[in-house]
Amino acid sequence: MPRNWLRAALLCCLAALPGAAAHAQVLVLKGGSVYASPEAAPISDAVIVTSSGAIAAIGRSGEVQIPADALVIDCTGKTIVAGFWNSHVHFTEAPWKNAANAPAGPLTAHMQAMLTRWGFTAVWDLGSNPADLLPLRQRINAGEVPGPAIFFAGSIFPKDGHPAYLPPEIQLPEAATPERAAQLARTYGQMELDGVKLFTGSYKGEDKPVVNMDAAIAKAAVDVAHAKGKPVFAHPQNTAGIDAVIAAGVDVMAHTVTRQPGYTAEQLAHFKQQNVALTPTLSLFAKLPVPAAISARIVDNVVGQLKAFADNGGTVLFGTDVGFTQIYDTTLEYELMRRVLTERQVLASLTTGPAGYFKAAKKGRVEQGFDADLVVLDGDPISDVRNLARVTATIRAGQVIYRKP
Repeated sequence: MPRNWLRAALLCCLAALPGAAAHAQVLVLKGGSVYASPEAAPISDAVIVTSSGAIAAIGRSGEVQIPADALVIDCTGKTIVAGFWNSHVHFTEAPWKNAANAPAGPLTAHMQAMLTRWGFTAVWDLGSNPADLLPLRQRINAGEVPGPAIFFAGSIFPKDGHPAYLPPEIQLPEAATPERAAQLARTYGQMELDGVKLFTGSYKGEDKPVVNMDAAIAKAAVDVAHAKGKPVFAHPQNTAGIDAVIAAGVDVMAHTVTRQPGYTAEQLAHFKQQNVALTPTLSLFAKLPVPAAISARIVDNVVGQLKAFADNGGTVLFGTDVGFTQIYDTTLEYELMRRVLTERQVLASLTTGPAGYFKAAKKGRVEQGFDADLVVLDGDPISDVRNLARVTATIRAGQVIYRKP
């Protein structure tokens, strides 16, 4: 990883924006049960025709003509839903090093293990090495490496806010003043990155205080990003970090917070007024290396935060922090979310929730004219939330990017 992320990012700023490479293949999914949206009743014995990356037709068998030259996948006994979003990932593991020149085979294999095997057709990267991520995104969009659409948020840290879990030799983009934060946000905009991530709280270690970002510094970055129509994420570590989210007008909290017992009524009122979204990352906290009794209390706290946030009407975005964690299997996250959400709410956090929040008008639903981003499941996710992790095939823009052997 280079010593200066910002310099590396500038060298890669010509990388392609998220979007699948053009394909002419006609793909048909036949015989499955389809949930067009999380709130919809299932369409049984359905036929979905995809062409040029979009859903060309959908209906019951016998109502939709199957083109003679189509590639047909038999989905009898299976369930089809819209492609999943993971709104908190990192491409920082060893297989992504030198992604510009690495062989496509190993990159594809790790992409399957980490993301496409679990149904993800769109992801938000909230902090990786641009020298690796931007070329990787370019290769995915060119069709060299089957993978999801990648949206990339450039990071800004508070002064002296180098997290304890990152190697100390890495030089990170820090902002000690509002002017510096605004400058960094403008640079990310010039690079055509898709958003900004602020560390409103930076973890320095259990025996050290959290370094928080001043709200005025955070707001300077938010104002620049919002002027370009780009969302801002924040990593809060404690109450002060949450309060900075509110004061600065941040869009998405990238985690629940273990260092605060629940959300206050005042915080919830601000979240609702300001349309703040939440990515809970519950499994991250469930797997902390602490005694079981402490882990249980932490999980109860963050699950309680999710319940309060959802009951307050906030948008919940599925995310796991995968890449930072090695918890690839999404089953635990679904089980923890299901403690306080319905199966349909969990499905919405993967589909219509992020598509609506990030203004991706043609994603999140299985309807004619929408992007052909689809997931084929081995079971009905509305009867058992764990079926969301039982993926048979992942399809992005009408192209199969993962199929169960």
